[in-house]
Amino acid sequence: MNKTDLNHIGARPFAFPYSKDSIGLVVIDMQRDFLEDGGFGASLGNDVSRLRAIVPTVARLIAGFRAAGLPVIHTRECHKPDLSDLPPAKRDRGNPSLRIGEEGPMGRLLVAGEPGTEIVPDLAPIAGELVIDKPGKGAFYHTDLGQFLSDKGLKQLVFAGVTTEVCVQTTMREANDRGFDCLLATDATESYFQHFKDAAIDMIIAQGGIVGWACETDTILEAIHE
Repeated sequence: MNKTDLNHIGARPFAFPYSKDSIGLVVIDMQRDFLEDGGFGASLGNDVSRLRAIVPTVARLIAGFRAAGLPVIHTRECHKPDLSDLPPAKRDRGNPSLRIGEEGPMGRLLVAGEPGTEIVPDLAPIAGELVIDKPGKGAFYHTDLGQFLSDKGLKQLVFAGVTTEVCVQTTMREANDRGFDCLLATDATESYFQHFKDAAIDMIIAQGGIVGWACETDTILEAIHE
């Protein structure tokens, strides 16, 4: 594909090039365990209402990609029930009221198959949409995401989800290393800490887009529906 064949989305630090034949949306970890009281995010002492606040915007972004006939991919951070894929360095870090694998109000925290691991109902995947269960922060680590993107011919990825500075940014950096052009929907991502979100976006677009691009949801939707 020649550069002249590409469309563009107005973004920082400059216009994001894309083709409708090769762009998809990746929605990171919009799970009950991170967005609802009683989940893992709350066990760390975080204000989960900050993350819940973006659900309508993420829903609008997903709906826009579906309406345009473009792929939507969802991820969930979770571990096997026997916790064989949970390293002690992750399990024992910090001082949460409940640790990964322990029983909470929505079942065992961040364990596959438990209610808390599910994506919040307003953003639930529909038939045919890929759901990636990932044991790490990045969505490429120990998953089939890379093969799926290759099979679909996707080259540009729009990112939404939580948290901006952890799983979203990690996955964007992984994708960047694999040759994908990455665009962050800034109002469809969130952190428990505003200054972390702001810093992550600054790092992504720094030095001419060293990791990727950033813009708001409306700008993306207007472009893909032109």
